[in-house]
Amino acid sequence: MSADRAGELPAGPIVGASRTCGTVPVPLLALIILVASAGCSSSAESPAKPADAASRPAPVPLAAPLPADAAPPASETGGFDGARAFDHVAKLVAFGPRPAGSAALGRAQEYIKGQLRGFGCGVDEDSFTAQTPVGPIAMKNIVAKVPGQAKEIILLLTHYDTLHLDNFVGANDAGSSSGVMLEMARLYCGTRPEKRLAGASLWIALLDGEEAQVVVNGVAQWSDTDSVYGSRELAARMALGGELPRVKAVVLADMIGDRNLHLKRDGNSTPWLVDLVWNTAKRLGYGNHFLDEPLPMQDDHIPFTRRHVPAVDLIDFESSDTFWHTPQDTLDKVSARSLAIIGHVLVESLPQIEKRPRAEASPAAR
Repeated sequence: MSADRAGELPAGPIVGASRTCGTVPVPLLALIILVASAGCSSSAESPAKPADAASRPAPVPLAAPLPADAAPPASETGGFDGARAFDHVAKLVAFGPRPAGSAALGRAQEYIKGQLRGFGCGVDEDSFTAQTPVGPIAMKNIVAKVPGQAKEIILLLTHYDTLHLDNFVGANDAGSSSGVMLEMARLYCGTRPEKRLAGASLWIALLDGEEAQVVVNGVAQWSDTDSVYGSRELAARMALGGELPRVKAVVLADMIGDRNLHLKRDGNSTPWLVDLVWNTAKRLGYGNHFLDEPLPMQDDHIPFTRRHVPAVDLIDFESSDTFWHTPQDTLDKVSARSLAIIGHVLVESLPQIEKRPRAEASPAAR
């Protein structure tokens, strides 16, 4: 994801696209420890990218979150289990670097689909070929669907690929948000009527190709055409299929596992939806994690906002700036407590989103 070029993304179907976040190698020992235990940029003015990541000493990854980062009981977070979400992050990280088109990402896809089906979710796979600056790359979006009685759809998004850099395992970017979305699927899929929405369908989409495919000297070259491939593909397909006008809101999560969790209000998101989520977070006692400072972001929500679909991006870019797109983005950077906070806010925000009167779909969404 990138800093403030959101308005420049093309709205039409993408035959290839990806997102921006940089990566660097992770030691084999780190992967062994992880197996045993279990991008982004901003708008307005792009934050400075980490300089010379290769010169930084690689930390020793922890096999589990520190005690202070332990998730609260699910009974205190609306049923969302932060420890389960963290376990998904650890499993994904154990596959190693997962750039678009890689064998490791293929293994991650099988894991994701297996988990979703095990939860009782209906699962749609959208395989497509992205035409990227480095050549065609096979990509795949995975969408879990919880049907409702009404026509409206609430769409949760994350990406699950990592930047194309040697040994970059992307625990926070985007393992953290993928873990959250898998736990949301467990909570809402299958025979859990108490967690169903009143009428709206809930779609949970894990997107491929968010990262830029062009990486120079360890720095992702985010551009409007080399980014958010999966999101552009999903928005275009939903528009062609007549489903986009039914989308009441899009909620995107990305890089939300930081221990020092501080989300700023994305200036490229829909204001009423940002207000709704931030007010929910404050009501739950998380006001110190959801700040009122602005920080416009370019991310997987932009293909939807360009089609006038309400969307909000939940992302903590600045807290992870010291290890973003470096080999230091390892499991020890992810807090199960932070995952639980985001999950709790999502669970409590969904009914509020569903209750809000829906404006007539704009021509761009039809």
